Amino acid sequence: MNSRILVWDLPTRIFHWCLVVSFAVAFLTAESERWRGIHVLSGYAVLYLMAFRLLWGFAGSRYARFAEFVRGPQTILRYLNGMVGGRPEHYVGHNPLGAVAILALIVLGIGSSLTGWLVYDELGGEWMEELHESISNGMLVAVVVHVLGVMASSKLHHQNLVLAMVTGKKPGEAKDAIPRPRALVAIFLVAGLVALCAWTLGRQEAINQPVGISDHESEQTNAWKWDDD
Repeated sequence: MNSRILVWDLPTRIFHWCLVVSFAVAFLTAESERWRGIHVLSGYAVLYLMAFRLLWGFAGSRYARFAEFVRGPQTILRYLNGMVGGRPEHYVGHNPLGAVAILALIVLGIGSSLTGWLVYDELGGEWMEELHESISNGMLVAVVVHVLGVMASSKLHHQNLVLAMVTGKKPGEAKDAIPRPRALVAIFLVAGLVALCAWTLGRQEAINQPVGISDHESEQTNAWKWDDD
């Protein structure tokens, strides 16, 4: 009987769940003027996370690398036929359909974030807003398909793939395990995300603050206006 082995390193897991939260917040606040700052912040977070995932796809541990899980059309079709027949091939890391979902999410996530950035800086006009909305909706569709695929794979393989992305462990042979969780990289990933949030909030505060007027002067101006009324 196979034991549980470490498959997903810590940076990959942190990336995954931070992306879930960031995209959910960005999507839910998209139509709210009141929460526009949070929407922008979460959009920057998505872009940062996608940039990290691209780098980690080349420099990460075994199962995080693109070379390990990106496969050709024949392999994808064969796996899909296996799923339809109820007996898909087993993969220690991402299966071929999961790989397609990951690549789609990376492309759509970058596209959504960059177009959102341009909209925030008032570049591109109305067509850019429409493009941003279309790409974001496309990403939502990709997320839903990915979730359904995870549920189907979990049932067919008799594995809890969601739990595996929390613990990093899946059933397998010891020889297939990655050697370490790469905790130091995970620390840098989180530190970069925190720094990005601080920079974004500071930028928004600077934009909202009238040029040449301090907070104290602004309060006095409002008080004078109140007295005049």
